[in-house]
Amino acid sequence: MHPSRHRLTLLAAMTAATVVAGTLGTVVASAAAVGCRVDYQITNQWQGGFGANVTVTNLGDPLNGWVVTWSYAAGQQVTQAWNAAVTQSGAQVTARNVDHNTAIATNGSASFGFNGSWTGSNPVPVSFALNGTTCTGAPP
Repeated sequence: MHPSRHRLTLLAAMTAATVVAGTLGTVVASAAAVGCRVDYQITNQWQGGFGANVTVTNLGDPLNGWVVTWSYAAGQQVTQAWNAAVTQSGAQVTARNVDHNTAIATNGSASFGFNGSWTGSNPVPVSFALNGTTCTGAPP
């Protein structure tokens, strides 16, 4: 016995709706930030080392997962971090959310800190990006 035309139409519509809903959910979860601001503060400094706090503010749509990137110009190295999973390759630093601070609402922020090392000088990074979007301090 073949399913009725009505059942086939209903099944096709439900399948299409499920595919579209899954696609939209994926796009939202992986979307780039449209605007952001970063406050990078050196909290203390000693010969060869420093502590820093970073606050990133999301000026766009809510995010579920974030990655903040920046580069050091004078050879600084992150040695220990908290409230983010921080990795470094050469001058490029990547800080990723951890379980308890995954979401950043519109106009919301996430903060993390770290200790680092330096030799010679310790200039503040000049550019940051949130989920691949350069942070300018203003929404687009």
